[in-house]
Amino acid sequence: MTTTPLPLIAVTMGDGAGIGPEVVVAALLDDAVLTRCRPVVIGDAHRLREAARLLRLEQCEVAVVEHPRDAEFTPGRVNVVDLALLPADLPWGKLSPAAGNAAYEYIKRAAELAVAGEVHGICTAPLNKEALHAAGHLYPGHTELLAHLTGTDEVSMMLSTEKVKVIHVTTHIGLIDAVHRIEPGLVERTVRRGHEAMVRAGTPNPVIGVCGINPHAGENGLFGYGEEEDKIVPALEKLRAAGVDARGPLPADTAFFLAARGDYDLIVAMYHDQGHGPVKVLGIEAGVNLTVGLPVIRTSVDHGTAFDIAGSGTAEAGSMVEALRQAAELATAPAAPVT
Repeated sequence: MTTTPLPLIAVTMGDGAGIGPEVVVAALLDDAVLTRCRPVVIGDAHRLREAARLLRLEQCEVAVVEHPRDAEFTPGRVNVVDLALLPADLPWGKLSPAAGNAAYEYIKRAAELAVAGEVHGICTAPLNKEALHAAGHLYPGHTELLAHLTGTDEVSMMLSTEKVKVIHVTTHIGLIDAVHRIEPGLVERTVRRGHEAMVRAGTPNPVIGVCGINPHAGENGLFGYGEEEDKIVPALEKLRAAGVDARGPLPADTAFFLAARGDYDLIVAMYHDQGHGPVKVLGIEAGVNLTVGLPVIRTSVDHGTAFDIAGSGTAEAGSMVEALRQAAELATAPAAPVT
C-alpha cells in the first residue's frame, strides 16, 4: 500500500535579530512536528546554529539543502535552504535593516515555492515591521506582503486559539480609516472567507458571530451614526439567505465571552484591536495567525519578534509548534505529491 507523503512546509525564519531563529529550531526538534509534516526552513544556517547553541541543543544538526525536495528528515536535524543574507555579527534584539531585508527575501522564496506547488504550505516566524520598512519593503505585515507576492487582491487575517477564532474585516490601518473602509461587500467577503476556512478545518456548519463597530453594536442607533445598519446588516442578510449561519451585529464586549464558552465557532472583528486584544488574553501562547484567501496555505505564530528576550534562549516555541500543526492540517497534497 502506498502512503501519502507528509506535507512539505516552508518555514520562514523571520527577523534574524528577534526570537524567530530560536522558536524555529526548538519547534523543528519537537517530536510531534515530524509526525505531521516535513518542515524546511528558508533562512540563514549560521543564525540557526547560533540559536541551537543558545538553546543548548548540542545534538542539533543544521543541514543546508539546495531545495526543500532534497531534505532528509531524521530526529535532531533541521533542514534549511540557506539564503546567507545576515551578517555574521548581527546583534540579537536590535533593529536591523539587514535583518528586515532578509526576512522579506525568506518570504519571497517561500511564496515562490508555494505558488509553484513545490511546497504544500508556508509557516512564518515573526518579522519586524520597522526593520522591514527600513530595508525599503513598505508593507504593513505578512498578510499584505503575501497577498502582493501571490498576486491576490484581497485576503483576511484570522487568529486561532483553542478557545476562540477570529477573522478581521480590516487590519493594519487606523481606526478612522477602518470605519470608512468597512462596507457590506467587504463584510460579506470576509465572512465567506472565514466560513470556508472553518469548513476546510473540519467544522462543516460553523456558527459565526459578527461584531458591530460601535459600543453595544450601536444600541439601536444610540451610539454612532447608524454604521451597523448601513455597513453590516445588509451583508448578514445576504449571507443568511445563502445558508451561512452569521449572527449579529453583536456587542464586541460580549461576543468574545460567548465564543470562549462555545456559543460561536468564529468571531468576525471589524478592526485590528477589536479582534487582537481578546485573542491575546485568551490564548496567545498557542495562538496561530492564518492568512485566509491566499492561493497557498499560510500559518504563523501569533507573537512578535520579542527583541527584549531575543538571544537569551528563553523564547517559548508553543505557538510555532501549533502553527506547524495547523499548516500541516490545512495543507492538501497535490495529485503528484512533492517528494
